[in-house]
Amino acid sequence: MLMSNLYVGVSGLQTSQNALNTTAHNLANIGTEGYTRQQVSQGTRIYNTISQTPAIADSQIGLGVAYTKCKQVRSAFLDASYRLENGREQFYQISYKALNEIEDQLQEINGAEFAEALNNLWVSVQEFSKDPTSAVTQNSFVQRSSEFVECAKSVYRGLVSYQDNLNDNIAKIVKEMNKIGDQIDELNKKIVSIEAGGVEHANDLRDTRNSLLDRLGEFGNITYEEDHLGIVTVQFEGTQFVTSDNVHHLGLDTEETGCGYYTPYWEFEAKKYYDLVGVEKLDISGAHIMDLTLPVTTGLNTDVGILRSTLLARGDHHATYHDIADSDDTYYNTMVSQSVMMNVEAEFDQLFNNVVTAINDVMLNAASNPATIARLNGTDYNDDPHKYLMFALEDDIDTLDYAINDKEAGTIYSKYTVLNSKMNDHLLRNPSIFSFVTIDNEADKAAATALKQAFSQEKYTLNPNVTTKINLINYYDALVGQVANTASVDKSISDNQQITVDTISAAREQIVGVSSDEELEFMIQFQNAYNASSRFINVVSEMLEHIINTLGR
Repeated sequence: MLMSNLYVGVSGLQTSQNALNTTAHNLANIGTEGYTRQQVSQGTRIYNTISQTPAIADSQIGLGVAYTKCKQVRSAFLDASYRLENGREQFYQISYKALNEIEDQLQEINGAEFAEALNNLWVSVQEFSKDPTSAVTQNSFVQRSSEFVECAKSVYRGLVSYQDNLNDNIAKIVKEMNKIGDQIDELNKKIVSIEAGGVEHANDLRDTRNSLLDRLGEFGNITYEEDHLGIVTVQFEGTQFVTSDNVHHLGLDTEETGCGYYTPYWEFEAKKYYDLVGVEKLDISGAHIMDLTLPVTTGLNTDVGILRSTLLARGDHHATYHDIADSDDTYYNTMVSQSVMMNVEAEFDQLFNNVVTAINDVMLNAASNPATIARLNGTDYNDDPHKYLMFALEDDIDTLDYAINDKEAGTIYSKYTVLNSKMNDHLLRNPSIFSFVTIDNEADKAAATALKQAFSQEKYTLNPNVTTKINLINYYDALVGQVANTASVDKSISDNQQITVDTISAAREQIVGVSSDEELEFMIQFQNAYNASSRFINVVSEMLEHIINTLGR
């Protein structure tokens, strides 16, 4: 009996020592990011049955205490809530950053010069309307128009450049997601190999895996489940990403958008085929990661993740006014308006098109004036009235990447977009080649007034969803104001979402975080238990020594 009590004391020493090691491990990682507090679970060892008597409890003797488990202290509910809400905060943060960048482009970087150029053009129109036959006002009008074109190109190219940066970010996001998936799969295998014997617990590896799940949750809506072996399977946007034995990687396709922009897709769902000439192609129509035509709403969880937000912000091509003027409301609301870059590009290009078209229309109407025809008769300009329009198309439209195909008609729109338009070379060389005069050789006040009214008449809207009519003078300010208002809304949502994330994170930290005071209490407790076990062994040892010495006499 006394010999077995020695084993009881030894079990106390071993268990207390292991508990002290766990406490020391907690204290050593008190500042480690992603570390989860570990908690010791103790239980009794199996009992030895000495005798069994009917109707009486068995006579048993215990074998001491057992260090049954070292478990992580986590809340599955808080983990899931944190990853979802953090992903939502990242969505609005990316959207706000994109809008903030656009606002800088429109107001500071290039936009300040454009706003000034537009205002100068309006001033020159007003001066021109006073005396359209003056060489001074004609030259000023042409020069201001040229400045307007160059500044418009600068702003649009700045928007396109940032759009291209967003496209590069998508490639980086997909690369990091694939890396995270591979790391989770590798950790699954290591955890299973360590815990297969039912003795050790790979808690530090689980901490690393949880940190990866936190990061993956920033990219999109994820769900996950751990099986009895300790393997975590992960779904991303409803599709299996990490399975029990594999990782479904994401690929990048550049053919679907037609402008070299990346379209992420699931590689395992894409299908290869050969076209009519035998060239291998990739069909990703059924392999899209997410449906970007769905409305952005919390109810559908379509406002979660960096990947969706970046894809929406970028859009799928460089938009022009055709995306507003030559499309129905359904196309605009599902494909254009949800992309901050495409929407601003289309609205800005629409302003450019409206200005260019308004000026050219007035000049074309004036070109039919008999006095103008007579004055230009016999010159190089009388065979084509378009030669004395203010603006012309680029000579080689085929070199431009910004004209868009009409899928039904199979034609290419190319009329007066920012990047396919230029100043009329004839007018630049000779600004006075064309003037507003009547058959009586008087100033054509009617045409000059029509030019002025083209700028001041309130008949334009930013997009199909806006009903307020504005003129060309106020159009740009309305565009900038729209961007600023949308950015303010996204910033407000992002800030509120950050408060939610911080609240959940604080609640989670209270559970998973290490408290130095609490761990020191545990350390004292386990030290006392260790000392008690040691004293217990000493007492048993003294008793055995006394018995042996007594019997020896």
